Amino acid sequence: MPSDDGNRHGRISTHILDTVAGEPAREVYVRLERRDTDGWRTLGEGTTDADGRARFAVPVHDWQAGGYRLLFYVEPYLGGDAFFPEITVAFQVHDPDRDYHVPLLLSRYGYTTYRGS
Repeated sequence: MPSDDGNRHGRISTHILDTVAGEPAREVYVRLERRDTDGWRTLGEGTTDADGRARFAVPVHDWQAGGYRLLFYVEPYLGGDAFFPEITVAFQVHDPDRDYHVPLLLSRYGYTTYRGS
């Protein structure tokens, strides 16, 4: 998929929905990493927006098939007594010509994720 500057890059996005409150989880820190020969390397980081979304444009030289993971630091959002202070979702990119969306449904004592569209 061409970007505005003509370079190809991958797009990975997430959306966090607080299933107890029934609304997006805002300002949650999320980090995207890719596995390489030396372990995990950070490709992007940021916080969810007002709609609970975070989007990452992975530069062409880093975008390839392989292992990726999203790290969600939910303790500040849920509070200091959070049962899961952070959540790691690892996944495989098999087709780098596609975009990937990995939503997180969050509650105080549990979470669910899936491959979105």
